[in-house]
Amino acid sequence: MSSRKGRKDAARVVREQIAREQRRKRTLWVSVGAVMVLVIAGLIGWGVWSSQRSDEFTPPPGANDAGTGIVFGSGPATIDLYEDYLCPACKQFQQVSGETIDQLADEGKALVVFHPVAYLNRFSTTEYSTRASAAAGCASAGGKFREFTGILFERQPPEGGAQLSNGQLVDIGVEVGLDRGTFGSCVNDGTYRAWTEHVTAEASRSDVTSTPTILVNGQPVADRSPEGIRAAVEAAG
Repeated sequence: MSSRKGRKDAARVVREQIAREQRRKRTLWVSVGAVMVLVIAGLIGWGVWSSQRSDEFTPPPGANDAGTGIVFGSGPATIDLYEDYLCPACKQFQQVSGETIDQLADEGKALVVFHPVAYLNRFSTTEYSTRASAAAGCASAGGKFREFTGILFERQPPEGGAQLSNGQLVDIGVEVGLDRGTFGSCVNDGTYRAWTEHVTAEASRSDVTSTPTILVNGQPVADRSPEGIRAAVEAAG
């Protein structure tokens, strides 16, 4: 009698163990399924947000069709310049070779696409790279991009701190001939901040990792001297 009872108890224990294991597996798979749903939903949401974010910008007049830079000049060769207004090496490049770039554009030897990226916000307490780039978009809308860009590099503030205020950027715009009311509203409203984000994001996607980066017909230019740039343009043309 006792042996029969022992067998029943043992069978009951086995059944309970099997039931517990089945419940544990069901709980595990339900949890895995819930996580997968959240991951998929998150990926879909991120994709929608990214696509909307990349589309929600207005390029300034003077921008290329892709909205990734300001175009000036014309010619058989294309020069792509990727520069940050807070980049000391970019200022040096402009001082040495900026005039040559302008001459090539004006001589009909090169179409120049200037990409004002905002890579150096980490060295600013006020996102100066973004604000300066967006202000350059406002200057392009007023037909004074090159003039505005030239003075921004001439008066480039040091890295760290607040750099130039919006008011100071507006003063520079007025100095090159822009209307204080129109240009000031554009700068203070951040009209082209989203455009600046687009320019910067597209530069990163194109594997531009440093500034200044100079390309002629898509090829990096190692010699950034006036002679080196002219030689690259002539070879490409």
